[in-house]
Amino acid sequence: MLTTLRRHLLTRPILKRMRKALPGISDTEREALEAGDVWWDAELFTGNPDWSKLLQTPPVKLSQDEQAFLDGPVEELCGMLNDWEINWERKDLPPEIWHFIRTHKFFAMIIPQQYGGLGFSAYANSQVIRKIASRSVVAAVTVMVPNSLGPGELLMEFGTKAQQDHWLPRLANGTEIPCFGLTSPQAGSDASSMDDNGVICKGTYQGEEMTGIRLNWHKRYITLGPVATVLGLAFKLYDPEHLIGNQEELGITVALIPTDLNGINIGRRHLPCYQMFQNGPNWGKDVFIPLDFVIGGPQQIGKGWKMLMEALAAGRGISLPSLAAAATAFSARTTGAYARIRQQFHIPIGKFEGVQARLGKLAANAYLLDAARQLTCAGLDQGYKLAVISAIMKAHTTYRMRDAINDAMDVHAGKAVIDGPSNYLGNLYRAVPIGITVEGANILTRNMIIFGQGAIRCHPWLLKEILALEEEDQKKALVEFDKAFWGHVAHSTKTLGRAWLRSWTNGKYSPVPSVPDQLLPYYKQLSRYAAAFALVADFAFLTLGGALKRKEMLSARLGDILSELYFISAVLKRWQDDGKKNQDLPLVEYCVQESFTVIENRLDAVFRNLPNRFMAWLARFITMPLGPRTYGPSDNLIRQCAEFLLEPSTQRERLTEGLHAGNEHGAVSILEKAFRLVDESSSITEKMKKARIYNIEQALEQGILSNAEAEKLKAAEAAVAQVIAVDDFDAGVLTGIQKE
Repeated sequence: MLTTLRRHLLTRPILKRMRKALPGISDTEREALEAGDVWWDAELFTGNPDWSKLLQTPPVKLSQDEQAFLDGPVEELCGMLNDWEINWERKDLPPEIWHFIRTHKFFAMIIPQQYGGLGFSAYANSQVIRKIASRSVVAAVTVMVPNSLGPGELLMEFGTKAQQDHWLPRLANGTEIPCFGLTSPQAGSDASSMDDNGVICKGTYQGEEMTGIRLNWHKRYITLGPVATVLGLAFKLYDPEHLIGNQEELGITVALIPTDLNGINIGRRHLPCYQMFQNGPNWGKDVFIPLDFVIGGPQQIGKGWKMLMEALAAGRGISLPSLAAAATAFSARTTGAYARIRQQFHIPIGKFEGVQARLGKLAANAYLLDAARQLTCAGLDQGYKLAVISAIMKAHTTYRMRDAINDAMDVHAGKAVIDGPSNYLGNLYRAVPIGITVEGANILTRNMIIFGQGAIRCHPWLLKEILALEEEDQKKALVEFDKAFWGHVAHSTKTLGRAWLRSWTNGKYSPVPSVPDQLLPYYKQLSRYAAAFALVADFAFLTLGGALKRKEMLSARLGDILSELYFISAVLKRWQDDGKKNQDLPLVEYCVQESFTVIENRLDAVFRNLPNRFMAWLARFITMPLGPRTYGPSDNLIRQCAEFLLEPSTQRERLTEGLHAGNEHGAVSILEKAFRLVDESSSITEKMKKARIYNIEQALEQGILSNAEAEKLKAAEAAVAQVIAVDDFDAGVLTGIQKE
């Protein structure tokens, strides 16, 4: 009785008002919102995360077959790769590498074994990409694309049995090379604006008359497009003659098309930041295909956007984050070694605090990105399609990769500026914009998707309220909205109480799991910030309503907070999974202090820019009455983290494990040799410094060094000289890319 009275007296007027205030959602928006799953991101959005759920998540691990593949074919492939040759001489992967990749099923890591694929876990896929990326961006991108957003993933999820039986074995054994066409000249992030279209019509295919689709399209930026034999294509489908139903506009649809059909043209290659992976445009004019070419068959017509969002959720969480983690760990390892062997004023440059500031950040970022990569793979391997987390990973891992490579370039200075086979950083530096741009531009992802999609998908009640507002049956709409709205009110009330109590007691009363005392304050603060984030998000919804999605800078700041909460969750989880090693605690503390500073600064910026000034004041009073109170890692902590990279140690190996140093004559191997020799001769160097003698022959003459010590020091100096040397070229070497 009371519930019925509430619905009529309170809920009905609120429902009417909110229907007027909030804009309707399009079918495309609805499909995007409903695609994928939520996981730990939803737990953070409650404002009261259950840490036991995180800590009980099984840590990632490789099967015997997966480890054997890494130790065998992946190791062999890495040994074959020469980035300078690929990018500057051949302008492509050599034929023997293409053959090796196809015959060893690198394109089939995600295809089940029953179809001839490798059937690897998300973590194994990530480990393979990470290792290859430490040798060659071109090879890594070539391998990652078929195992990310592409025909294989779509066929496994949505293909008919006949499509799976025909295409998956051919993709697995390398007979077919796949690519996927989504981006058009007029439609990038706004895929719904694509001009690419298909029309249901009568036509002839292989001599047989049938009802099919006449396609016209123009796509660009298509990786593997110039060499692909089969094209996954997204287009808008129309049925003006109503040959298959009553609707004329059928929506975005995805089909799988052999590239040798009449009317298909493959354009000349693009040149993405001088990275010579195969990438280019293609277009088709009046290409006729049977309806059975639609992935999933005719019943999947018009469901292409949801299919893409589902498939993209997994790939975005693996491919580019793995590349970013590899590039960051590689930058940390090489920069630490270089800073140890390179001297100025008779002191290793790694001992200067300005350099240590970069090294500390590199070490911490390497730890954090690999922690986030492992946690994300753990979620994917549990079967979740992590739409929001994948967006977080794609945007923020590539941003941090850019910072890491910039730091590495700064420390290496001229060594990294002069191009040539011995420059192991220059190519990574050129490749950074590719990671930032592809699979969804980071500006859009950060400003609109992470919080915009995350708020609706992860919030306990918001999506239910929106769907109730969209419900056409008025009676059902009232019942569903009543339940969702008052559930939201109760949730917000609890969140306000939690946020106030935890903020004003500095997290003292935050619930935490049973964890070692060293990490207890971090869990308490994270619970405090999660409650503050949930409350501020609700205040933003309440005061801005549908206008929030147009307040992109506010949305970006809130998305940054969610992202930092996720990253620090991953760091704490990694420390546990790695065996709770106390020697790693400085890295954990650095990550925590850096993220807490970002969270408080973003909250402060939200309070300063929230249009409703009373609600902004109230949110600040409840969650951060004293303003930002964290200031990042201390100088001493930065120095501790920097030292991890400046000396050979098991910790340095664990921090950068899974990378490939190349062959023994390669630049990275030469650097590692010099690093080892310099460390082994450090006591001899100190002996000379104490005597204020810096010439080996003079030290020999004065009896400061023995002959054996002098020879050891000469070997180290020769190795260092080989590292700091740069490449020289005749002008004729610097030719333009050959026309394809």
